[in-house]
Amino acid sequence: MDTAEKYIKLQPAERQEALERLRQVIRTNLPEGFQETIQYGMIAYVVPHALYPQGYHVDPKQPLPYIALANQKGYIAFYHLGIYADKPLLDWFVKAYEELGIGRLDMGKSCIRFKKTDKIPFELIGEMCAKLSVEKYIQIYETNMPKKSRRTAHHETVV
Repeated sequence: MDTAEKYIKLQPAERQEALERLRQVIRTNLPEGFQETIQYGMIAYVVPHALYPQGYHVDPKQPLPYIALANQKGYIAFYHLGIYADKPLLDWFVKAYEELGIGRLDMGKSCIRFKKTDKIPFELIGEMCAKLSVEKYIQIYETNMPKKSRRTAHHETVV
């Protein structure tokens, strides 16, 4: 599977519409510079090597991950590494989600789990996707990456 379209078609019919709608919300709202791909078996939105040549500190051959979307056994997973690394963004999202009154937020460090597709806050996800430019995300990433990786990373960001 090498495209988002193929990924979605391989998922259970009852999840395909929500996955495609999430994909479109992400693509519509994501600032310029991020690239859609398949990474780690999921639909992913990354900072390509053309903009951030050093890549992901865990595996520099991989572009820097930002957002990922996956169908898991009991839920749709929306991974947003910006909320993992940027506390003000996390706080904004949690507050905005609670204000919607659609139920308890099921969330890990960067993973938001949606068990019911009719409870996905598409508009809020779109707002969150629009909040960080590539440049701002790279800045947040470099500020928060492990110290060991920071010493060895090349700081030639092409933006």
